[in-house]
Amino acid sequence: MPDHPNQATQDEAATPPQLPSEPKHESVPEPRPVPDPDPDAGPDAAPAPAPAGDGSSPRLWSLPALIALALTATVLIAATAWHLGTVFLSIAPSNPASQRYQSAINAHVMPEFEQNWQLFAPNPLQNNIAVEARLQTLAPDGSRAQSGWISLTAHDIAAVRGNPAPSHLDQNQLRRAWDYYTSWHNLPSETSLGVGGPLSKEYLKRIALQRIGSRDWRGNQIIQIEFRSATTPVTGPSWTAAAQKQQTSYVTLQWWAVSDDDYTGLGILG
Repeated sequence: MPDHPNQATQDEAATPPQLPSEPKHESVPEPRPVPDPDPDAGPDAAPAPAPAGDGSSPRLWSLPALIALALTATVLIAATAWHLGTVFLSIAPSNPASQRYQSAINAHVMPEFEQNWQLFAPNPLQNNIAVEARLQTLAPDGSRAQSGWISLTAHDIAAVRGNPAPSHLDQNQLRRAWDYYTSWHNLPSETSLGVGGPLSKEYLKRIALQRIGSRDWRGNQIIQIEFRSATTPVTGPSWTAAAQKQQTSYVTLQWWAVSDDDYTGLGILG
C-alpha cells in the first residue's frame, strides 16, 4: 500500500498515457506509369497493336507474305549454291561430277565467270602472248595492198599501263578471244573442233575490226584480215625450268574475208 493516500494518484499522473497503436496495412504495389502519348502523332494515329491473348508478340507479316519471303530465300540460296558449285567444279581437278555435267558447267561459267587457274594446282601463264593483225585492202583501180603487222595487244597494254582503274575489256577481251579461238581449233591447220569454232572465229575478227576502228586503211577498203600470235617465254633463274632466253615464236593464221556484215553493231560507219 502507498504510504500516502495520494501517492498512487501522483504515480498515475506521472506516467504518460499510451496512444493506441495504428493498425498494420499490407503493402500495395505501385501502379505502372502510363507512357506519354507520342507528341508527333496526330489525333488519327492508329493505336499500338495489343499483345496477343497468349502473351506472344503480335504477327507483323501475313501468311502469304511469309510464304513469298520463304520462296524468295529458297531461290536465292539455290542460285548461290548452283553458281558456287559450278565455278568450283570448273577449277577443281577432273572428277566424275565435273565430267558428267561438263556441258552444264561450261554453259554457266563460260565466258563471264571463267577462271584462268586450277584449284590445288595453280598453273600461271609462263609466256607473254601478243595478238597481231594485218590488213589487205582494195584500191579503186582494183589493186591490192597489205598493211604491216599491227599489235592489238600493245594497244591494250598502253591503255592499261598507268591507269589506276583499267577497263576489263582492255585487260581481258582480246586475250580471252584468242584463247577461245585456239581452244576450238587445231593450229596451224585451223581445223574447227566443234560448234564453238565458227563463233570463236567471228568473235576474234569483230574485236580486231573494232580495235582498228575504220572500214578502210589509208583510204582503201579493207577486204581481208590475217592474225598471228607472238609468243615470248618468261625468263627465270638458271636453277629453274623457266626459259633462259626471250626468243619469240609466231603462229600465223590464214586470211579471213571481211564483209559489211562483220561491222554490224560495231558502230563503225562506212
